[in-house]
Amino acid sequence: MEKKVVIAGGTGFIGQYLKEKFTEDGYEVCIISRRSPNIQWEDESGIVSALENAEVLINLAGKSVDCRYNEKNKREIFRSRTETTELLGNALLKCGNPPALWLNSSTATIYRHAEDRPMTEEDGEIGSGFSVEVAKEWEKSFFGFDLPKTRQAALRIAIVLGPDGGVMGPFKNLVKFRLGGHQGPGNQKFSWIHIEDLHQIMRFLMEREDLSGVFNCSAPNPVDNRKLMELLRKTMNVKWGLPSPVWMLEMGAVFIKTETELILKSRWVIPERLLNEGYTFKFPSLDGAIEEIIQ
Repeated sequence: MEKKVVIAGGTGFIGQYLKEKFTEDGYEVCIISRRSPNIQWEDESGIVSALENAEVLINLAGKSVDCRYNEKNKREIFRSRTETTELLGNALLKCGNPPALWLNSSTATIYRHAEDRPMTEEDGEIGSGFSVEVAKEWEKSFFGFDLPKTRQAALRIAIVLGPDGGVMGPFKNLVKFRLGGHQGPGNQKFSWIHIEDLHQIMRFLMEREDLSGVFNCSAPNPVDNRKLMELLRKTMNVKWGLPSPVWMLEMGAVFIKTETELILKSRWVIPERLLNEGYTFKFPSLDGAIEEIIQ
């Protein structure tokens, strides 16, 4: 029987990367999304059929947070995460032979703004505000299921870096047009992960049948915003970049319909559990990751 993986919300940057990697390794990859010709969210029997005999379910579904946090968008950000998670959990309960592992996205933003110390799974402090409430409800929906045949792991994913999407495009444009100085105070921490490490962490958890629960998916060496922009300028051979004060970021965020939290929140997240369990990062440092991405 052909190996099978199911990726919910698999049409975006991360999902398409995973689809390519799993396909290369001989897996049948089933995508659940709103876009045809994939399995539609309304097709409950199709979802159950896809999950039958699959090795792993990876749930990445959720509206992008790269938008203004008005009431309409807030409701959709909440709904698109919790409702899809509930739907998938109920589908798993209807399977005769469900996947042995369910990996559900969460976010490193669940922790508080941290400039004083790093946040680990064991002693990280949960923050407050809209983004944190979304993350808390998302994990509550996920861990609310009792699935005797399926291990569950919530991945608190930091900002994902890769060559074909995510934040690298906007950052490169800032540097290109000499706007690549530090943003805001510049001392806010930037926790990140290379997309290949995210893929390898998923494979690691597939193999380690003894592991479940919450995992910080972030590289072990976060940097501050000043260092991030310095490395980008160095790699792109741009000697100077104009800094962006908070007031300028606030104006720009309104113009491009996003929120400054994505840049100004200090995310200082360490993957303590993965390191303790023996996962070795392919891209532990940001300079190596950026050099690989910007070739």
